[in-house]
Amino acid sequence: MLFIVQKAISCNFMHETMAFCVEISNFATHFFYHHTMKTALFTGTFDPFTIGHQSIVDRTINLFDRLVIAVAVSKLKHTDEQVEQRVRAIADIYRDEPRVVVKAYSDLTIDMAKREGAQYLIRGVRNVKDYEYERTQADFNRKFGSIETILVFAEPGLEHVSSTLVRELKSFGRDVTDFLPKKD
Repeated sequence: MLFIVQKAISCNFMHETMAFCVEISNFATHFFYHHTMKTALFTGTFDPFTIGHQSIVDRTINLFDRLVIAVAVSKLKHTDEQVEQRVRAIADIYRDEPRVVVKAYSDLTIDMAKREGAQYLIRGVRNVKDYEYERTQADFNRKFGSIETILVFAEPGLEHVSSTLVRELKSFGRDVTDFLPKKD
């Protein structure tokens, strides 16, 4: 941070180009914005975003200044249009919550976390199988991304809800509205 202050001062006294000063100023704004806020990343394909996902967001939002719901793109499974539809649908649920941002990403979660300035990953856990998987992922993310993972257990009555279950029921023509967030 001292470098930023020194460079900004030298811009005033040495009459360096204004573009350089603007570049340093933009860097400083980005740096301070991302490093003074507690930001968490909640990732998943969210295909679809269920009441279980909504419960995790609703129960963790007050822990952070900013919560990024990061919709993972699987080029093998989803078209860009499908991903954008999910991003819009989730953003619509949280349109009145300024702390929630919804974005798509197609690279490593730790890279997305770094871009967003996230210090924490939020992961939902429904059962022991989920826990074992998430523990392994948390170790990887800590080692390679220096990011902590917060595991949030499913609320009683929601531990059976999964996107896979909802997609399967829907493929057989079943009504899945009870598993999806209510529309206003």
